[in-house]
Amino acid sequence: MTAPLSGLRIFDLTRILAGPTATQLLGDLGAEVIKIERPGQGDDTRKWGPPFVQSPEGEDTTESAYFLSANRNKRSVAIDISKPEGQELARDLIGFCDIMVENFKVGGLAKYGLGYDDLKDRYPGLIYCSITGFGQTGPYAPRAGYDYLAQGMGGIMSLTGEPEGEPVKVGVGIADIMCGMYAVSAILAALHYRGMTGLGQHIDLGLLDSQVAWLTYEGLNYLTSGEVPKRQGSEHPNIVPYKVMPCADGYFILAVGNDGQFERFCTFADCPELAQDPRFKTNADRVRNREALYEILPEITRRMTQKHWVDGLAELSVPAGPVNTLDQVFADPQVLARDMKISMPYRGSKNGKVDLIGNPIKFSETPVEYRFAPPRAGQDSDAVLEELLGLSPQERAQLRGKGII
Repeated sequence: MTAPLSGLRIFDLTRILAGPTATQLLGDLGAEVIKIERPGQGDDTRKWGPPFVQSPEGEDTTESAYFLSANRNKRSVAIDISKPEGQELARDLIGFCDIMVENFKVGGLAKYGLGYDDLKDRYPGLIYCSITGFGQTGPYAPRAGYDYLAQGMGGIMSLTGEPEGEPVKVGVGIADIMCGMYAVSAILAALHYRGMTGLGQHIDLGLLDSQVAWLTYEGLNYLTSGEVPKRQGSEHPNIVPYKVMPCADGYFILAVGNDGQFERFCTFADCPELAQDPRFKTNADRVRNREALYEILPEITRRMTQKHWVDGLAELSVPAGPVNTLDQVFADPQVLARDMKISMPYRGSKNGKVDLIGNPIKFSETPVEYRFAPPRAGQDSDAVLEELLGLSPQERAQLRGKGII
């Protein structure tokens, strides 16, 4: 079977997380991704550990788990683009690519002759995607951008954490990851446009823009009411009860989404009178009287175990679930059945393989492909430069001697 993006080639000049997230997803969908890295150093995140991949002797290698998380299905080519010969080599390789993705600071690649304006006339069909902290325009455009800053400036931290506590960032680099997802959507749309017109274009994405975009209903709650939302811990601003609740042996999630579910919960919890209480009869009533309801419910939910609530409410189609630690996540039968934990061969590792997180997309006709484990820096330089540019061993040796590759 042919993968959806089979035949497309991507020049990947990204590092850290947002850009690599985008190009990994495109690689999973069948695109050939050529990751360009600095000779002798590679992507900064290769050193972002521990944990690192373990060698057969049980010692740390130089490959971090962080790097592995976003660099599957890529070939690594080491090129020093700060040198003129490296720049020309890069421009030649771009000519064999459909898409270029980069996350340098605004103007950072122009000084190397690799900006969009430098390439658009030479390669009019090129789709050029730039990912920066604040986009290509606006007063903050020259600033360096980081996930943590985007979470803070974009408002999500003001919504995350306990009401009386300090603002808290999301536990993973979600502003980076979501920006990478928006990049994939934009690239696929640009490919469709190119299919109709033959023209490429420049895609301009900023971490802050993406973060503001996925404020979603909380952003609209503010724009509609004029009231600044407050942190509510694990609660939901518009649905009650929707919260982590105590039980006899820990906690469980109760996520009632409508009045029928609330009535079924109350019947199962042996408190049917709550569903008829004027303060709690409708969701709007429960939202207005959330504090009163949340004073009552813990005494009820503490009576029974997590299993009682999760299993019993599931049978009644009332959303409930555990709060899993990661060891429980990757042992969960549903997670395993959906292939969300995969293993790939990896030379030089303790068991000859590495465990990775699977792609969640399930196609009926063109399954996601896991072709390459995350590469070591520059491991594919010789193969790619020979395949695409026809460089001989002698020519490559000369470039390597100059530190170009």
